[in-house]
Amino acid sequence: MSKVDLNEWIPNIVLGQDYDQRYADSPIHYDILENLAVFFGRDMPVHRHAQYLQIHYFDRGEIHFQIDDKIYHLTGPALVLTPPSVPHSFLSAPEACGHVLTVHQSLVWQLLKDGLQQQLGSELNHELCLDYQGLSKEDAAHWTLLVQTLEAIGREWSHNFPAKNLTLQTLVRLLLIQITRISTKKLVSSHINNDDLQYFRKFSNLIQECFKEHWQLSAYASSLGISESRLHQVCQRIADQSPKKIVHDRLVQEAKRLLTFTNLSSSEICYQLGFSDPAYFSRFFKRNTGLTTQNYRQQFF
Repeated sequence: MSKVDLNEWIPNIVLGQDYDQRYADSPIHYDILENLAVFFGRDMPVHRHAQYLQIHYFDRGEIHFQIDDKIYHLTGPALVLTPPSVPHSFLSAPEACGHVLTVHQSLVWQLLKDGLQQQLGSELNHELCLDYQGLSKEDAAHWTLLVQTLEAIGREWSHNFPAKNLTLQTLVRLLLIQITRISTKKLVSSHINNDDLQYFRKFSNLIQECFKEHWQLSAYASSLGISESRLHQVCQRIADQSPKKIVHDRLVQEAKRLLTFTNLSSSEICYQLGFSDPAYFSRFFKRNTGLTTQNYRQQFF
C-alpha cells in the first residue's frame, strides 16, 4: 500500500464538482459504477468525501475495498457504506457493476431528528460492509427491496419527474433504513429530543475542530453552554457512549489513519495529535486498541 506524502493531505473528492458540475450543490449524487470507473478508473487510490456518506453497491464482480485500516475482499452482490470524511480506496474487477450513491450527512441527521436512532455507528464514524452470501431468508427479502430502491433512485435521478428532489430524498431515507435492517445490529426506534440532537451535533463539530488541543470536558460543555452532566446525558442518549470515550475514539481514529496512510514515526504522530509525551501516547494507543503503534502498522506490510 502506498503512503501519502507527509505534507499532502488525503484528497477530498466532491462528485458534484470534480465529476459533474451540474450537481455542485446537490445533497445527493447518484451514478452507476461503470460510469465512475470510466472517469476515475477501477483502481481508485485513497481519497475521502468530506461531509458526504457514500454507498457502493456491487451487483457482481470481485472487489477489494479498504476503509481506514479495514480491508474487505468481496464478490458481488455486496454493499459497502463509507462514513463522511473517512479515507478509503478500492479496486474493482472489469466485470464489476452496480450503483454509487453519495449523500450529504445532513440528510442522515434528519433521520435522527425524525425519531429514528439508526445503528450505523455514532456520528457515522464506522464503516459497514454487507455481503449477500449467507443472509437469512428474512434479510434476503430486505436485500431485494434494497436493490429495488437503488434502482428506483437511478430511475428518478435520470428523469425530471415532478417532485424529483423530494422523491430522491424519500428514497434515500428508505434505503438507509433498509441497510440498517440488514446489518447485524438491531434497528432501534426512539424519540430523540431535538435540543439533545443539536447539542450532540455541536459537540461533534467541536471535537472535529479541537480534538488535537485536548480540551477538558468542562471546556466542551462551557462552549456548548451546558453542564458536564447534561453533556454526558446527551452523549449517552444519542451515541450510547460517554463524551470522554467519543473524544478518545476520535484521537485513536486519527492516529490509525496516520499510521496507515503516512510514514510518520510514532513520536511524530504523538506531537501532531497534541500529545506532549510519546510514552504516554503509546500507552494511550495500546489501551484503546490492544496493540502498540508498531504492531498496528505492521498489519499493513
